[in-house]
Amino acid sequence: MKQIVLFLLTYIFVFIIYKVMLIGKNKKRNSKKKPMEVKYLETKYNLDLKKLNYKNLLRIIALVSSLDISLIVTIAFLFESSILELLIILVLIIPTIIISYSFVGNYYVKKGMIKDE
Repeated sequence: MKQIVLFLLTYIFVFIIYKVMLIGKNKKRNSKKKPMEVKYLETKYNLDLKKLNYKNLLRIIALVSSLDISLIVTIAFLFESSILELLIILVLIIPTIIISYSFVGNYYVKKGMIKDE
């Protein structure tokens, strides 16, 4: 029960931070100040930002990133040792981000939001 509460509180807290920092600052499609996540998806999956709803993309990024962080924190807190918690976080962070953003990228590719060549 404690882990579920930790997961939910972490998710809500991180989502609010992401919403303020990511969506609040980047409402417009300013090419110079795109978030790193948007640049990654645009480059790796050849997404066309003109075809998709930019604000909706930012919302999905906030949801996915919040889920990643809260999942990793919850898993790390299952262990007693601080060093082991840190190692678990370091091992899980990159694969979790890559996997979750591959789901987001493939979702937009299937919807046909890629650049026409």
